[in-house]
Amino acid sequence: MRRRSSQRGRQTPLGWNVLAVAAFAGVVVVFSAWWFGPDLFGRHEPGNERVVPATVTMGASCSEPDAEETVRFELDGETRNGTLGACGHDREDQVEIAVPVGAGSGLIDVRIAATTRGSSDLRRPVGLGLLALSCAGGGMYAFLVARGPRQRAVLI
Repeated sequence: MRRRSSQRGRQTPLGWNVLAVAAFAGVVVVFSAWWFGPDLFGRHEPGNERVVPATVTMGASCSEPDAEETVRFELDGETRNGTLGACGHDREDQVEIAVPVGAGSGLIDVRIAATTRGSSDLRRPVGLGLLALSCAGGGMYAFLVARGPRQRAVLI
């Protein structure tokens, strides 16, 4: 005589529709973060700056804390001087600097044009990658919770 197996305690297998909804939700989150996200992961505002070539007039050693160098540059046909928060340049080295628009007179605080204060070009792709990984991790956790505990094999 055959025994009927009890259906009690068995979980129904997850269908493709449940997994498709979870995957679609993750894709929607990543896409909307990409679409609306320039401010989400930090956006560099194209500031009110002009990029001009400059000549280092007084270099600074990189062993000094808060090293500043002095530079000379042409702005609107006028020779100006500025302080550059950098180090390691020799006298008469040529550098590209970013000068704020409407800087006024006197010594102007400038920065190297290839840098941006407080931001990195990697923030957006790294942020989106981490967001995608968190969506995948959340989807996997939801899958494991919905699947329920697995039956252990008995070898006796």
